[in-house]
Amino acid sequence: MAKTGNSKIKLYGFNNLTKSLSFNIYDVCYTKNDEERKRYIDYIDEQYNSERLTKILTNVTEMIGANVLNIAKQDYDPQGASVTILISEEEVPLYVLDPSCNRGIMTPTRENIVAHLDKSHITVHTYPESHPKNEICTFRVDIDVSTCGTISPLNALNYLIQSFDSDIITIDYRVRGFTRDVHGQKHFIDHDISSIQNYIDGDILRRYDLIDMNVYQSNIFHTKMKIKNLDLSNYLFDIKEEELTEFEKDDIAKKLNREMTEIFYGININNV
Repeated sequence: MAKTGNSKIKLYGFNNLTKSLSFNIYDVCYTKNDEERKRYIDYIDEQYNSERLTKILTNVTEMIGANVLNIAKQDYDPQGASVTILISEEEVPLYVLDPSCNRGIMTPTRENIVAHLDKSHITVHTYPESHPKNEICTFRVDIDVSTCGTISPLNALNYLIQSFDSDIITIDYRVRGFTRDVHGQKHFIDHDISSIQNYIDGDILRRYDLIDMNVYQSNIFHTKMKIKNLDLSNYLFDIKEEELTEFEKDDIAKKLNREMTEIFYGININNV
């Protein structure tokens, strides 16, 4: 059954709508030298390794009411990690499950797993980043949740935002394809939505400045979020705020704000 507004629509066969939610989440941090930058990258790489990312994505799978068919994960050298989970709306019986699927059970004999992607999947990739000419390090997480059927990736929206230190967030949501009712009528969406913000908790919304860019006729929704209040102590790595002069605090805050503004608007700000 599909639901539009307050009415339920009786479908013919399976709900073929594909709902795709894509995140880019950025965390920024001030590091004063190369040694601190290396320690920060190492710290992030350990905090968000493939094992922890797998736990986050399996929680997402449970939240949206799906079932794990297969997990593939990898930590990279020198940094970064990836996890892909193949999921299904309903549990697939063992006798029809593809032999390559591990149902999320990782064993020593299956350290490297290549999974094909079916109708529903979740992926995450991490990108710790630094540069010797920039005192600001960034950590980017890309997450894609794509579902087919009645399960919705929007149900995990708040959990994903809160699972990371999210200073800048860009979110894309799109409903693709169509499904038919018993009369043969096409339905291109099965739920009400005017903005991704409809599905974000008020407490989270109040912490961010937000911009929407939506293409309603194509069921495409885009939201960008930038943290409002910058507590300097949250952005210092191996540095204590009380050890800084007022001039240094102001200078660091300006550099952090500039980095966030550039990421938020997707532009480079020239030095003046």
